[in-house]
Amino acid sequence: MSFLVSKPERIRRWVSEKFIVEGLRDLELFGEQPPGDTRRKANEASSESIASFSKPEIMSSFLPEGGCYELLTIIGRGFEDLMTVNLARYKPTGEYVTVRRIDLEACSNEMVTFLQGELHVSKLFSHPNIVPYRATFISDNELWVVTSFMAYGSAKDLIGTHFMDGMNELAIAYILQGVLKALDYIHHMGYVHRSVKASHILISTDGKVYLSGLRSNLSMISHGQRQRAVHDFPKYSVKVLPWLSPEVLQQNLQGYDAKSDIYSVGITACELANGHVPFKDMPATQMLLEKLNGTVPCLLDTSTIPAEELTMSPSRSIVNPSLNDSLRPSNGDSPSHPYHRTFSPHFHHFVEQCLQRSPDARPNASTLLSHSFFKQIKRRASEALPELLRPVTPITNFEGSQSQDHSGIFGLVTTLEELEVDDWDF
Repeated sequence: MSFLVSKPERIRRWVSEKFIVEGLRDLELFGEQPPGDTRRKANEASSESIASFSKPEIMSSFLPEGGCYELLTIIGRGFEDLMTVNLARYKPTGEYVTVRRIDLEACSNEMVTFLQGELHVSKLFSHPNIVPYRATFISDNELWVVTSFMAYGSAKDLIGTHFMDGMNELAIAYILQGVLKALDYIHHMGYVHRSVKASHILISTDGKVYLSGLRSNLSMISHGQRQRAVHDFPKYSVKVLPWLSPEVLQQNLQGYDAKSDIYSVGITACELANGHVPFKDMPATQMLLEKLNGTVPCLLDTSTIPAEELTMSPSRSIVNPSLNDSLRPSNGDSPSHPYHRTFSPHFHHFVEQCLQRSPDARPNASTLLSHSFFKQIKRRASEALPELLRPVTPITNFEGSQSQDHSGIFGLVTTLEELEVDDWDF
C-alpha cells in the first residue's frame, strides 16, 4: 500500500533531507538563544571550544556513492551484528577511511528510529572535537556511514594494549580537555551525550582528540524549550553502565540533565589513569547500590593506596614511560608496584568534582575547562599527544596517501583486529 514505507527508504529520506536540519538550526531551536534571534551571538558563559570554533577546521565531505569507496579488510562488527566496519580507500583522493555498513532490512523498526536519531545529530553537530561524518548514504539497502580512520584507535585501545596500568597525567589532561570541549558544545546545543567513556574517545594520526558515540545523544529541547531534566534511559546501554551517573541509573521522577555527562568524565578519568574502569565486572544491581550509597572511585596512587599494599610487583604496562622511567630501580631490584606513583592534587580534585553524588554540586563542562588540572597544558594536542604516546605509533601512516600499492594494508590486519572497532561507535 502507498502509505507503507520501507526501512531503507525511511533512512534515505533522513539522509537526503538536509534542509530540515539546516532550517531548524536557523530557527535556533537547538541552542539557548531566544526565538527570533536570527544570528547566534557569542555566549559570554560559553567556553573557548565554542567561541573559537571555525568551519574550515571541519573536514570536507566525501561523495555519497558506494562506487567511490574501495572496501578493504573488515576491522569490526557491531549493532547486534547488523553492522560491518571496513577499512576502505576513498578513490578520488586515495585517503583511507572507515566505512560502517548497516543492513537496514534486518533492523527492527526501533533500530531504524534509533539510526535516524543518530543521523539527525550527525548533521546538526559541527565541532573540531566531535567525529565528523564524511558521508552518509544508502547503497543496496545498507546504510553507509563514512568517517576518517583514527589511526591511534580509541583511548581504550591504548590502555588495553600499551598503558595497562594507566596513562601519564599530561596525556590524560590533553585527552580530557578535548572531551570537555566537545561536551561543552553538545550541552549548549541542548543535548546530553550519555555515553562518555574511553572507547568513545578517538585519536587521529596527527594526535587530535575526537568524541564519538553520537548514537546515544538525547535532546533536552521540547517544543522549542530546554527541559530542566529528562527521564529516558539510554537504549542498548549494557556496555556503558559503569560510566552512567547515579541519577541516570536510578530512573526516578527527578530525572537527569547534562551534569550526568560530567560524572561520566570523572569515571573516564579514572579509567585512563588506572588502566581499567571502576565497577568493572560488578553486577548491575550492586553497582547501582554502590553509587547510590556514595561510593566514589578515585585515582590509584600513593595518596589513595595504603603503603603496606604497595608491595613490590612488576608493572603490567607494555609501554608507560611515565611509570617505567621513574620506577626503574638503579640497583637492579625488581620494579615497584605499578601504582607506586603520585598524581597531582589538581588531578585528584578534578576527579572529585566530577564524581560528586549530587548533580548540582558538579561543575559544568565550561567551568571544568578552566580547572587548574589543565594549567599543565602548554601546547596543542596535535603537537603534544603523539610525543606523549611514544613509542606507540599510529596503526598506519597512509592517511591521505595517493599510493596505489595496497601490499602494506593487509599486513595491518592483525593489528587492526586488536582494536575494539565495534565499540568505537563513531
